[in-house]
Amino acid sequence: MERIKYSELRSTPKLWGLLAILGAFIGAAALTVLYIEHHGHIVTGMNNQIVWGVPHVFAIFLIVAASGSLNVSSIGSVFGKQDYKPVARLSSLLAMALLMGGLAVLVLDLGRLDRLIIAMTTYNFKSIFAWNVLLYTGFLGIVAIYLYAQMARGVHSFALKTAGMVAFLWRLALTTGTGSIFGWLVARNGYDAAIMAPLFIAMSFSFGLAVFMLTMIGTCTLTNRRYAVELRTRQARLLGLFVAVVLYFTLVQHVSNLYVVEHQAFERFILLRGGIYTWLFWLGQVFIGGIVPLILLFHPRLDVKKGLVILAAALVVIGGLIQLYVIIIGGQAFPLEIFPGYEVSSSFSDGIINKYSPTYLEFVLGFGGMALATAITIIGMKILRIMPVNLSDENVDITQV
Repeated sequence: MERIKYSELRSTPKLWGLLAILGAFIGAAALTVLYIEHHGHIVTGMNNQIVWGVPHVFAIFLIVAASGSLNVSSIGSVFGKQDYKPVARLSSLLAMALLMGGLAVLVLDLGRLDRLIIAMTTYNFKSIFAWNVLLYTGFLGIVAIYLYAQMARGVHSFALKTAGMVAFLWRLALTTGTGSIFGWLVARNGYDAAIMAPLFIAMSFSFGLAVFMLTMIGTCTLTNRRYAVELRTRQARLLGLFVAVVLYFTLVQHVSNLYVVEHQAFERFILLRGGIYTWLFWLGQVFIGGIVPLILLFHPRLDVKKGLVILAAALVVIGGLIQLYVIIIGGQAFPLEIFPGYEVSSSFSDGIINKYSPTYLEFVLGFGGMALATAITIIGMKILRIMPVNLSDENVDITQV
């Protein structure tokens, strides 16, 4: 066994080609921002009833995945699993990159970018949105310190573990805040539920580990580095466990809503009569994003079939985007109950299912955020010594001191 060593990514045509492709996506997203800023949100599918569209689905997915990707690093430093420590640096870098990509989509979707100054200088602490601004910025600072502690020489193990514990607790608070954005919106029957916070924490574990595994496998393949089969299989089994937990909390969410009379109409809408939202829930979220990955990740020959891991992780990402689409947009499509117990009728879409047809501009902006997160990760690995040189099966228990 040899000592784990880290190195920067070498400049290769493949690496620069990938950065060029990502740059094209980022450039297209920048042009989209200027177009939306000039013409207004009328050019998107968003309207007065559905104000959070596809860009918010991508943004929240990236933010939730950022929290979950840090979990890989926490397993090593906080919970003492030695085999996870060699990949802890990539976990921390990826967490910051995903958060920056998600926040970029949120900020650039404002339409009036100058309004960001108001959000940065004026805080309404009765709003969960104000708390989330502090949680996001605090997360970046804490994880940056955590990454420095992992990379610097002479850092005491107690200091590293303390930084890891603070980062772990902060990421739990961050995901709780993100889930509470929806859980505390009592005006919408699709959101009003205390289980939203633990559901988002479970989703962060699943989405973050899936993105991490795709990044790790892709980077090792691109740079011809070894990725321990045993470690990859352990992480894949863990991903399967997280997928099962997400399905469990989803089941509890809907069973609980069926028990409450005021939420039963919304449950009939999502589970039975919601059209595209019902199809997305059962086929996309439950089957493609849940059942199929579970079958793949608990395949008895998973250790020798890297393709199964890649496919399962990709399906978890796709299923996660669909799940957030159902939660965010499906929750807005169901009409608001402004006067409980009364039937409301007017010319302003009262009492009817709100329609939403996303445009290509929204998808360009969302994919631009993903491209930005990927580019930040690659540039970070190009500049810093993030990736282990030889992460073979013989070295999974050897850590850099």
